[in-house]
Amino acid sequence: MVKKIGPLDIYNYLPKTNCGECGEKTCMAFASQLIERAVKLEDCPTLMKPNFAGMYRHLEEMLAPSVKEVVIGVGDSAIKIGGEEVIFRHELTYFNQTAIALDVHDEMKDDELLERVKYVNDFRFKRIGEDLTLDLIAIRSTSNDPERFAQCVSKVSDEAKKPLVLCSWSPSVLEAGLQIVGDQRPLIYAATKDTWEEVGRLAVKYSCPVAAFADDDMAELKSVANALGSMGIEDIVLDPGSHVEGKYFSNTLGNFVASRRAAILNKDVGYPLLGIPATVWLSEEGVETAFKEVMIAATMIDKYADLIILHTPEIWALLPIITLRQNVYTDPRKPVAVDAGLRRFGDPDENSPVLMTTNFALTYYTVASDLESAGIDCYLLVIDTDGLGVQSSVAGGQLDAFKAKEAIKKSGIEDKLKHRKIIIPGFSARISGDLEMQSGWEVLVGPRDSSSIGEFIEKKWS
Repeated sequence: MVKKIGPLDIYNYLPKTNCGECGEKTCMAFASQLIERAVKLEDCPTLMKPNFAGMYRHLEEMLAPSVKEVVIGVGDSAIKIGGEEVIFRHELTYFNQTAIALDVHDEMKDDELLERVKYVNDFRFKRIGEDLTLDLIAIRSTSNDPERFAQCVSKVSDEAKKPLVLCSWSPSVLEAGLQIVGDQRPLIYAATKDTWEEVGRLAVKYSCPVAAFADDDMAELKSVANALGSMGIEDIVLDPGSHVEGKYFSNTLGNFVASRRAAILNKDVGYPLLGIPATVWLSEEGVETAFKEVMIAATMIDKYADLIILHTPEIWALLPIITLRQNVYTDPRKPVAVDAGLRRFGDPDENSPVLMTTNFALTYYTVASDLESAGIDCYLLVIDTDGLGVQSSVAGGQLDAFKAKEAIKKSGIEDKLKHRKIIIPGFSARISGDLEMQSGWEVLVGPRDSSSIGEFIEKKWS
């Protein structure tokens, strides 16, 4: 088992000058931040000098993630997959979220094909202040005709604003597609034990990442990946096969887990993993199939898939997948927070209500959405509670009367109003008396659920 790198291991190869030019007070602090990936080696000016070149290269090798980071696409639309260093996210966090591709194929009618491409381009769902999107378009060759595949790739690439995955078992079909979009760095799918040499040459020629495939055979998959590596190819993605039925699905998940554990614990074949929940559509169709695809996709995201290919475009199927992905790839050690301060909703005036909430992102955006839906002209005072929700921050002391009083003073809200009344969340009722005494404001205890704010203000505010 590979020894886990600690700050002292990194510190031994740093200049040890404690000059502070990196923004940290000491070299040891800089070493800790390097492990957290909060800073880069380039942030140390001393380390970039020629006489430190050897140390820089050694540190670069030490800090390289166990799972290689692979870039698909070019420019602003390019996405990164892999680059992970831990099995469990609480150990560090996960950095590059699972990329989601929606598939098209070369026997689709033009209007259906282009509509699907546009759907991927435009897909956007805002949650907790973050735009959740689809990331790639996977073009499958179902015709096995190089010319037809090339025509399809050309039509898609003319409209697509996302990176591409070219999918075929035939090297000649893949080459036809690469002749159209080889300069866009698509992912080539797939190299097998029979085609790795031909597909590998295409990956080298066009400088593209390539997927290695072996069906439920980890030894064979490792052999194909190593063969591609021997050609000088560094950007490799592993597909251990995506079986979706009974014990075969269990084998698939077992292969995913085994691959990630081998990469992290043994530094063995550390490449991103590709899962294809869309394979469920090969044997059945209908709404139940879409439900099944969602469950398979969710499980693969939970079990280390760095890229998945989906078939169904239904919004009810995609939303649980993208929200799960957002949750899994949020740093569990650091609550998601918004900036504290005063917000305006609608067109408030000197007589408008003032409400209070915490800066936990989920709380804030829920309250904001409910205020907008209710059409209330008001002020919302967001308290810095270290990113904790109302109940947790009241219990832990991050939200108390003193902090609320200070936030009122700092916000300047007193200069905007004729009244001195504030509505606090129902779950913070215990601080209401102290807040009235310390601030001199009249405190109204609002509803526990922000969806009732509209009704509460209509009845209680005057």
